[in-house]
Amino acid sequence: MTDLLPPVGVGTSSSSLWNLMGNAMVMTQYIRLTPDMQSKQGALWNRVRVFPYISAMVNNGSLSYDHERDGRPTELGGCTAIVRNLHYDTFLVIRYVKRHLTIMMDIDGKHEWRDCIEVPGVRLPRGYYFGTSSITGDLSDNHDVISLKLFELTVERTPEEEKLHRDVFLPSVDNMKLPEMTAPLPPLSGLALFLIVFFSLVFSVFAIVIGIILYNKWQDQSRKRFY
Repeated sequence: MTDLLPPVGVGTSSSSLWNLMGNAMVMTQYIRLTPDMQSKQGALWNRVRVFPYISAMVNNGSLSYDHERDGRPTELGGCTAIVRNLHYDTFLVIRYVKRHLTIMMDIDGKHEWRDCIEVPGVRLPRGYYFGTSSITGDLSDNHDVISLKLFELTVERTPEEEKLHRDVFLPSVDNMKLPEMTAPLPPLSGLALFLIVFFSLVFSVFAIVIGIILYNKWQDQSRKRFY
């Protein structure tokens, strides 16, 4: 067990990489899980993921990413990747062509791509944006964006394929049921916006005039009852 552990000091209950539980103790040359006594129990658990996990999911805004389980409940596919503490650059490529999502990686320092995820039937709408994010928990690493290279691929589509591609408003995946969400309404044209504002103002003025007339009539009736 000594070969698996990083150097730790005598008397410490845990290190940054390991959790000790129960009656487990850190000794000079080893970890003692239980002492020579009855009814004792101890455990030693690693806190570092040796194999970081790459996964893909499609979200229409109704799903939450499960950080505790690396997004497994909502993933479309995934693969493990040994990328921590390497002394060379690693690369990831995401390719989306004709509803086909492909993710490949170059993490061995050999300048060779190998498959990670391949998902057909992915429907992504136009007009969205690219972004990156990161999160740390009990353990942490530096998450640095070195570069992002974006390319628009030239793809020949039939008129039917072009129409289907243009009519996608919400992200979805064939044969996968996502919670329902209302599709976004198309943006209003300048003329439509002008008409809405104009008639809103006309209605407001009309309502104010009617209110003033009714108020004056009410005052006249009140005076007549008084006299």
